Amino acid sequence: MNLLENENYLSNLKMCVQETTDIFQKFKDKSVMITGANGLICSAVVDLLIIANQELDLKLTIYTLGRNIERLKTRFSTYLASECIVPVLYDATKKFTFTNKVDYIIHGASHASPELYSEKPVETMQGNIFGLNSLLEFSKKEQVDRLLYVSSSEVYGEFSTGRPLLESDYGYIDLLNPRSSYSMGKRAAETLCVSYLKEYSVKSVIVRPGHIYGPSAKQEDKRVSSAFVLDALKGKKIIMKSTGSQIRSYTYSLDCATAMLYALVKGNPGEAYNISNPHSIISIAEMAKTIAEIGNVDLEFDLPTEGETKQFNPMNNSSLNSEKLSALGWKAFFDAKDGFKNTLDILSESIL
Repeated sequence: MNLLENENYLSNLKMCVQETTDIFQKFKDKSVMITGANGLICSAVVDLLIIANQELDLKLTIYTLGRNIERLKTRFSTYLASECIVPVLYDATKKFTFTNKVDYIIHGASHASPELYSEKPVETMQGNIFGLNSLLEFSKKEQVDRLLYVSSSEVYGEFSTGRPLLESDYGYIDLLNPRSSYSMGKRAAETLCVSYLKEYSVKSVIVRPGHIYGPSAKQEDKRVSSAFVLDALKGKKIIMKSTGSQIRSYTYSLDCATAMLYALVKGNPGEAYNISNPHSIISIAEMAKTIAEIGNVDLEFDLPTEGETKQFNPMNNSSLNSEKLSALGWKAFFDAKDGFKNTLDILSESIL
């Protein structure tokens, strides 16, 4: 079953649209370009815009960009005939050319697998920096209203504080560790955003999502929360490869999507906004326990291999303070228990 045909997921989407109608009205008669549109985060943004377009008659055009055009067509097949969705082939490591009018850009294309950060560090950095540079050049030339850059909580590095991190907090990152290709690529890209604002008046806003999960994740997603969800769906026990004491900000994909749209239209250019559900700041072990209980499977702790250890995020605390985003009017609708239950319920109908 296509995700956009799932009644539970559609109900989630419609509720988000109804609760944030004022934001979606900003997209009336606009065109939005979204890179990484087949990924966990940006596919949820596309889903929201599709339903908002349908419910509010926005006359919106959505350019969905990705490396695999057939996957894009399959993912959004339910609404391709409506002509609001236009799939476009895109590679973040190559020069970008596009001739149609674009009002907003959401740039989310990036390697999103810890495994790839270590195995493909060159491509990870190039995708983050070169891909953004091409879109900023396009924005400058074509006078795009605004660009939203999807960064990451990994830009904060290792931090000793036990409190949720503010946008102004920056810790240690080992520059000579290839695993840092992701976090350092994101840091460099953020500076590129503000540099284009300073020198060329290109308006961009930066968001730093915490740990995002949801039914829009691909089955091959290597992130821990996605892997645990898939194990639970298959009735397999969840195996932890650490004590799970690290603290993370877990946010449901649709909450992340609404947060991104708030930042895009209401955020201040040249500034960064954390995306974090303040009611879902929990340890990795608590996240695993929540999924195990909902999925009615066992939870086991095991030692990681050397290869698995190299992929680990070194941050013990990557919980994020989202007060700056909340000041724009955003709020989350799904806590961790509701979000993971929705994820398992929706995926059990859609992929099994």
